Amino acid sequence: MTGLTLDQASRIIDAALAKGRELRLHPLTVVVLDAGGQLKAMKREDRSSLLRPEIAMGKAWGTLGMGFGGREFARRMASGGAGFIQALTVASGGRIVPAPGGVLIRDGAGDIVGAVGISGDTSDQDEACAVHGIKDAGLVPDTGETT
Repeated sequence: MTGLTLDQASRIIDAALAKGRELRLHPLTVVVLDAGGQLKAMKREDRSSLLRPEIAMGKAWGTLGMGFGGREFARRMASGGAGFIQALTVASGGRIVPAPGGVLIRDGAGDIVGAVGISGDTSDQDEACAVHGIKDAGLVPDTGETT
């Protein structure tokens, strides 16, 4: 397994932001974490609202920490009950945001090399931009979708 490079992270972000502009979305914030959960790169578009970096980070960090994409994370949180949600929130120090828009980054061998979190528009649109950016960088997105 090779690590996620800064060039790849930058390409993911730039392509995701370009997709957001193409779709005429609200201003986005994009965060890319490496496989160890460390911030690799982040960009926040002009007029992106105050909590967007934290939300994007929480989407990426939660999917990376759980090992599956934001769609699966959201499903499990919805079906897990209050105790499960509370336990994960406490264990993560409140850092998780279980929602689409958090997408794992896999290499060609299927190994997790990082995660993207995007916030600014609807979760579905955020996710579409993350997927586009990851593919543009020649990597494989994992949204947690089972189909």
